[in-house]
Formats: sequence, structure tokens, C-alpha cells
Amino acid sequence: MPAETVGASPTRTALHGAGWALLASELSVLFRRLRTWAMLIALAAVPVLIAIAVKLSSRPATPGRGPLFLDRITQNGLFVAVTALVVCVPLFLPLTVGVVAGDTIAGEANLGTLRYLLLAPAGRIRLLLVKYAGAVAFCCTATATVAASGALAGVVLFPVGPVTLLSGDTISVGESAVRSLLIAAYITVSLLGLSAIGLLISTFTDVPVGAMAATIVLSVVSQVLDNLPQLEWLHPWLFSHHWLGFADLLRQPVDWTSFADNALLQCGYVAVCGALAYAKFSNKDVLS
Repeated sequence: MPAETVGASPTRTALHGAGWALLASELSVLFRRLRTWAMLIALAAVPVLIAIAVKLSSRPATPGRGPLFLDRITQNGLFVAVTALVVCVPLFLPLTVGVVAGDTIAGEANLGTLRYLLLAPAGRIRLLLVKYAGAVAFCCTATATVAASGALAGVVLFPVGPVTLLSGDTISVGESAVRSLLIAAYITVSLLGLSAIGLLISTFTDVPVGAMAATIVLSVVSQVLDNLPQLEWLHPWLFSHHWLGFADLLRQPVDWTSFADNALLQCGYVAVCGALAYAKFSNKDVLS
């Protein structure tokens, strides 16, 4: 075996080890922050407040008024989680994801720790991947927090039983829990594009608050544009276009078209924003 081949393996192993160590450190720092826990607690409070408000209401919710599935909560507590996810998707989840994603690179630059992170053998591309992986981990945790809090509040405050789907079919409690997990997965995928946008913006500034605000504003602008019929030609290209398109997951059989379309759109944003972020970050002066 050639000498250069023998020497390459330890180096490659060291790089992989450094990448995993950097990821573990990133996740540890992210989930030890008081800000992260404050956002997760606020998200968990949303379904609880919805459930309490419905429980204490003197009159039943009118079908067609308020968030989707709100009128079904009193009949089946399993709908609390779905209603809470519908409420959180337009603002609360994008807001918290924007805070985390916007802070990825800009936060390190603002603290002066970015230059030290780049001294590790992981390199800039691995640092970007680790930062994005941290944002994705938060997306998963945030969505799961809303779903779990909603399920718990629904079980405690309302009767629970077989669920009638939008197609008119009835499924068991166990299968309805699986559908709730699918909806949570759908929404998590929906936030991947926004996370990539936040990462990209974060490479352009050393002011994390500015990157956070810009990411959140873009999420609002995208949703506003998506509601303008005059811009119908633009709607399929907006990263928020499929955010509330998970209704097909509540039919029998499940239609995966909307899930696939959403995943394809988000992957496109991740690829484009990731490439632009690397192009910017590879030339970023971290010593100034």
C-alpha cells in the first residue's frame, strides 16, 4: 500500500471526528441557551391556551370561523395539536426559526468567536453544514414541541376517540397519532427553506439581530405575496406556498403529492441558498 494512502486515512478520520465534535458542540450550545428554551416554552403554551380557551367557552366554535379544525376540538381532543400547528405555522414557528437561523453565522461573528471556530480542521463548508444542521434540529424540536403540547392538552381537557378524516373515513386513535406526526414532519420540511434563507442572510452581516429580523420579514412578505391573486404566477416559487398544504394527509388514502411538492420546493431553496451562503462565506473576512 502506498505511503500517501496510509497517511490519508487518519487525516480523513480526524476531519470527520472534528465535524461530529463541532456538531455536538453546536447542538449543546443551542439547547443550553435560555433564549432557545424560552422560545420552546412559548410555542408549547400556544396549544395549551387554545385548549383552555375552547374548554372555558360558553358556546361551541362555529364551523368555518377561526383556525382550521377549531370546531372539532370539543368532539375530539386530538385536534388540539393540529389546530395549534395551523396557528403556529404563519407566524410563531417562522419567528423562532428566523431567530435561530439568523444567528448562525452572524452571532458568532458578533461575539468574535467565528475566527476561532475556523481554526478547527473542519473548515468553512463543514462549519456552514453544522450551523444549518443546528437550525434544522431546532425546526424539528419546535414543531414536535407544539404537536406534543397540543396532544397532551387535548387528552387532558377533552374526550379522545376515533378521528373522522376530511375524506369522511374514520381512523383509530393510534393511526390518528401517526397522522399528527406526519403533519409535524410536513411542517418541519416546510421550514427548511426558511432556515437556509436565514443562514444565507447571516453570512452577509455581523449583526445577528439584523439577520433575524430580515429572515422573519421575508417569511411575512412571502406569505403576503402568496395571498395576492395578481401574483398567481409567482406563488409556486414562494417558499411559504405549501406551508398549509397538509390537508391531504388527513384523507384516506393519503395523497403524498403536496408533501412531495413541498419537499421539492424546500430542497430547491436549500440548494440555492446553501450555494450562495458558501460563496459568500468562503470569501468572508473573519479577522477584521
